[in-house]
Amino acid sequence: MSTQQPYDLVVIGGGPAGYVGAIRAGQLGLNVACVERERLGGICNNWGCIPTKALLAEAEFYRRLKHEAAEWGIYADNVRHDWQRVIARSRGVADLGAKGVAALFKKNKITSIAGHARIASATSPFTLEIHDQPGHVAQTLQAKKILICTGAQPRELPGAPFDGRRILSSKEAMSLPAQPASLLIVGAGAIGMEFAYFYNAFGTQVTVVEMLDRLLPIEDEEVSAAIDKSFRRQGIQTRPGHKTLSVQMKDAGVEVTIAPVQDQAQKETLAAECVLVAIGVKGRYDGLFAENIQVETFKDHLKVDPRKPGATYETSLSGVYAVGDVIGPPWLAHVASEEAIVAVERMFGHPALDVDYGAIPGCTYCQPQVASLGLTEQALKAQGKAPGKDYKVGKFPFLASGKARATGHTEGFVKILADAATGEILGVHMIGDGVTDLLAEMGLAKRLEATADEVIATLHAHPTLSEALHEAALGTQGRMIHL
Repeated sequence: MSTQQPYDLVVIGGGPAGYVGAIRAGQLGLNVACVERERLGGICNNWGCIPTKALLAEAEFYRRLKHEAAEWGIYADNVRHDWQRVIARSRGVADLGAKGVAALFKKNKITSIAGHARIASATSPFTLEIHDQPGHVAQTLQAKKILICTGAQPRELPGAPFDGRRILSSKEAMSLPAQPASLLIVGAGAIGMEFAYFYNAFGTQVTVVEMLDRLLPIEDEEVSAAIDKSFRRQGIQTRPGHKTLSVQMKDAGVEVTIAPVQDQAQKETLAAECVLVAIGVKGRYDGLFAENIQVETFKDHLKVDPRKPGATYETSLSGVYAVGDVIGPPWLAHVASEEAIVAVERMFGHPALDVDYGAIPGCTYCQPQVASLGLTEQALKAQGKAPGKDYKVGKFPFLASGKARATGHTEGFVKILADAATGEILGVHMIGDGVTDLLAEMGLAKRLEATADEVIATLHAHPTLSEALHEAALGTQGRMIHL
């Protein structure tokens, strides 16, 4: 079947970049279609951000009942869990999200098309083929402009392809039909750390292997040290600074050979029922372009120049734009959504502020949670800046917070880095319960170029965890009150 529709914009991909971009275009009064080959909401809503947070909430609830309730004078005898229902609740949360996106499309008069999109012509108006199965074109579309929001896919370990049973990507890890007795996780970024917490909380023996010298290696070194200590205390084994050399399938599971990066002769073999590979992602654009269409790429992603002031997110193909994970790091849903809004507004002549890539909030939702934005202390030192002389550090532990003591969440701290001369906030790094929600205040402060003095002068309600931000800001001037 062939149809010709004069769409102003066709968005390819219905995840947090695609559906947000489509909605913004609809708000601007444009004729918009969004093509999604799986489910609306994309990986984030269906197999990533949202269902994993449901799993983590369940894990935290179960862990507190099992290990902490007695401290509160509450006795929850014979606490147990039903794995199938744990997984089912998470899938239900994802289902609601997909339905929500469909309702938003209807509200904003966006045409939703199911299928795999293939760009068949290289000039506007573009021809797109919509495949409902491999090799079969169900319909064709015409578009004046195209926005590619096809996301990313997990990288495999060399020699150990995903099989969905023993060697897992994050997608399989969140919906295993049976809970594994043991799990080895390769990669200690946000995905690896969140699954480590989830499985350990429900009783799986977990080991995390990370090639770099610490867990959450993009975070501040003090935060990495604190999360390593916390995970070990929870019973999670960690192997930072170790390289995965091989994965061997066995009747009862897998055997993984690892060795210290600095001395690979010192090999160690670890056995587990399953291996979760969480070593990063690469852009997903397989089958997107006809064979005669060449689009510039860079390191397995579509090449655009997002950090250039006034960036339009246009690819090397005029009239075709790309945003979100398909164009590379930082591979975060909130970045993808913001890029989509900016790209849509600019491609149709509307003013838009640049995305502030220097203040991207990063969050890891294990317990304790980790949240950060701006520069780390090691980054400042790499720039030649000296503590005390060029920048000041304010660090306030939650143990000194009245609200944290009252709620039993005393683990962790808030750390603020401020310019020594001006008080400008250079970076914020937090570990503890609820810190992913505390981060927004500091994001706004950094966006408005607020100083430590202005954070100090902002009243923070008592008792709240947000008072820790106030105290850390005071700490940059050596005048904390409660420590």
